Amino acid sequence: MGCIFVSHCFKISKMRFKIGKRKRSGKSRWIWTLIFCAVFTFMNGQQELVGNEIIWHVKAIHPKGNTMDVKAFDENGDMFDVKALEDVEQSYIMEVRTFVNGKGLPVKVLVSEDEYKPLAGIGDDGKTYVLRAIMPDGKYLPVKGVRKSGYIVHVKAVNEDGSFYGVKALSTAGKLRDVKGVKMYDKQLEITLNGIPVHAHVVALPQIQ
Repeated sequence: MGCIFVSHCFKISKMRFKIGKRKRSGKSRWIWTLIFCAVFTFMNGQQELVGNEIIWHVKAIHPKGNTMDVKAFDENGDMFDVKALEDVEQSYIMEVRTFVNGKGLPVKVLVSEDEYKPLAGIGDDGKTYVLRAIMPDGKYLPVKGVRKSGYIVHVKAVNEDGSFYGVKALSTAGKLRDVKGVKMYDKQLEITLNGIPVHAHVVALPQIQ
């Protein structure tokens, strides 16, 4: 995957992406180039896991500091794990997947006319697995793309009172990454995956200041 990643990076770095109107530093431009490179690779090569990833947990973070599990649910209410996968050959971009019957399914921000757009895993048969955060009292909070900044969709768990809780990838060593939606195109529909309209790809990224 490392060779594919580097190859796509060189190709995409030549494309003219415009992320906002304000000028960015050279370092920031490289960061955004890496993000787009990884998304392009994921979009064009949805492959089964081959055992060379490091597993990170996906959690929602309550303002009081406690974490809440983020799970995917099918139409029957069955619950499945959601994880971020760190490739051993590159650790900057991590794909987010839900695991159903031992297979990792890609998690995407779905196209929606609602103010907040749902996140869901998408199966080969077009079946969707909607993401929710589980509060300590057992209540479920929907995980949504709540707003867009340039080509980034901010992902939050949405409480009933309208407040947002951050969604992060958490390593066993306690490191954190931001879970975000990333777009390649400045339009509502990014791709159609197994019959499901996709608004953005979901990845975990280092926190960008």
